[in-house]
Amino acid sequence: MLSSYLPDTPLIAFTALLLVTLTIPPLFERLHLPGLVGLLLAGVLLGPNVLQVLTPTGEVEKLLSDVGKVYLMFVVGLEIDLQEFQANRNRALGFGLTTFLVPLLLGTGVGRWFGYGWNGAILIGSLMSSHTLLAYPIVHRLGVAREQSITVTVGATIFTDIAALLVLALCVSASQGDLSLLSLIIQVGTLGLYTILILFGLQWAGRAYFKRSRNDQSNEFLFVLLAVFLASVGAILINVDKIVGAFLAGLAVNKVLGEGPVKEKVEFVGGALFIPFFFVCMGLQLDLPIFINTLTQDLGLAIAIVLTLVTSKLLAAIAIKWPYGYSWLQVTTMWSLSLPQVAATLAAALVGLQTGLIDEKLFNSVIVLMLITSIIGPVLTTRTASLLPKPKVIDRIREDGQSLPIKVTPPSDNLDGAIAPMPFTVIVPVSNPGTERNLIEMAALIARPQAGLIVPLAITPAHVHMDEPELTQILAQNTMLLHQAQAISQEFQVKATPRIRIDNDIAHGISRAAREQNANLIVMGWSHQTGLRARLFGTLIDSVFWASHCPVVVTRLLDAPIKIRRILVPIRNITPQTLHTVQFAQKFAENAQASIRLLHVCDPPTPIAQIRLFEANLTKIIGHTHQAARVSIKSIRHDNPALVIVRAARHTDLIVMRSTRRRTAGGLAVSDVTHAVLADLNCSIVLFGEPHS
Repeated sequence: MLSSYLPDTPLIAFTALLLVTLTIPPLFERLHLPGLVGLLLAGVLLGPNVLQVLTPTGEVEKLLSDVGKVYLMFVVGLEIDLQEFQANRNRALGFGLTTFLVPLLLGTGVGRWFGYGWNGAILIGSLMSSHTLLAYPIVHRLGVAREQSITVTVGATIFTDIAALLVLALCVSASQGDLSLLSLIIQVGTLGLYTILILFGLQWAGRAYFKRSRNDQSNEFLFVLLAVFLASVGAILINVDKIVGAFLAGLAVNKVLGEGPVKEKVEFVGGALFIPFFFVCMGLQLDLPIFINTLTQDLGLAIAIVLTLVTSKLLAAIAIKWPYGYSWLQVTTMWSLSLPQVAATLAAALVGLQTGLIDEKLFNSVIVLMLITSIIGPVLTTRTASLLPKPKVIDRIREDGQSLPIKVTPPSDNLDGAIAPMPFTVIVPVSNPGTERNLIEMAALIARPQAGLIVPLAITPAHVHMDEPELTQILAQNTMLLHQAQAISQEFQVKATPRIRIDNDIAHGISRAAREQNANLIVMGWSHQTGLRARLFGTLIDSVFWASHCPVVVTRLLDAPIKIRRILVPIRNITPQTLHTVQFAQKFAENAQASIRLLHVCDPPTPIAQIRLFEANLTKIIGHTHQAARVSIKSIRHDNPALVIVRAARHTDLIVMRSTRRRTAGGLAVSDVTHAVLADLNCSIVLFGEPHS
């Protein structure tokens, strides 16, 4: 086969994995199929049954499969929203118990029916008892992520994953010897102590280390990696599978990392490399002749597994309908969210296959289960969640329309003890003479209606010796930039107080200066840094977004802001963050004498009545503002929001979009409408982001 023409070097396997990871998922996503399905199929094609480029027993394949499996379970634990779990803890535990026990019992029965021993049958049941929130990005996009039935389902994931992994650990222990009552007590006790050590020990160590790391993202990233693999090794030492330790490490590090650049980098490395490698290596494990035999002679086993999973998850959702007072629509949404069996299921199935607890027939049936549930689950979620009523949003707009999402800074004390209010302050980092005027003009149009203040800021990179000629030259250039910025501010009759700051890090210099000046807003120019390096190490804009205490406006202006007359603001859902973006656009339009069009792109199945209700609620909210007469709303039903936005932007001068980041459990990237739109826009752009967005 093809392998006979290739040199015998591990680089071939690694290169093949990189090539597959780069090319296959986008192709399958265009076909509206999960990218991980493509990775599995690629593993089959490259495996020993077809092209024989990769082998499941190869050094590189075994290592990356183990690393990917560990990283996958770590990311699953890392992405669980602990705050949402705490908010609905009792209901989440209740649903978690039912959606764990019902599939466990019915799955065990199926295992026994097909002749598996008690140990293997119980493992079969545990494979069905967990679930992967593959469709969570869909409910987030539909604006119902905070609907109670959905937050309960998300919270239940913690219970089902921990319980399923505990059953897996006990089954593996039982397969390696007689599981007596004494050994069971010892195993459970050891696992309990280990769990406490990981959850609290890693959390304490992480907080202590991060406090002393001085925001060194490289060392913090390495600490997280060390924590993951230390926890995995510890699990092996107590005779528990390594994925248990990885999941617990994810929960422990979850609260320490918070939402920040280090967490984003950790997830990016997993989503771009290790986790896709794991799915490809899963495809290598699939024996094609046996898989075909499973779909022909042993089709009954695959059908029984799939039907049992679908039925048991439905029964579990129905069981909590009346105690929780949920509607049938909420029940079916919870059912659809708990259907996909991907992350924990595949990782545990591979462990079961490697330890001999399950055979290849059952492993292939689990692959079939994954393929079917990963497709029908998100499809059902799209249909049911789109009909859920949107959670009510707190009206944060005052009657006078002045509640711009930029926080009012606290008053400061004068020397005589009198309290004086702080002026509305806009920080404008300047470094490029070509874009400086537009940035200052944008800031002036925002600050002038509020009698505000502009602080042009020039960051000078620090040198070891403060008398170096290079430093002196840069300071002189920055001084000229600040003089020009002050002159532009005077043209618009806005007060400016220029500042020069010497700092080791430009992003930290901007965010620290903004905090020192009690700034209400940061206005920045566009960053052209893209590609792998930007995704891995972040951009200047990313770092400012994460570190800033106030909102950040990033601009790419093709014309002077004062000439802008038509503004487009895409809106998916009515949330406080979306309203803040609209309010920013209104504040800017008020002084630029511009009109605003709010573009609402919804899914094709959305009922007309729901669209009209959305428009009525939005009209009611913006009706409190002075700019309401210059604001229009346009709703379009389309399955490609990016295409609709790009087309609408052809007839506008400026588009204002909210900066967001999205992830999905399992670490595989989710397409972001914002990124798709930015690549094709030919008008001026403003990205509006709030702290930690």
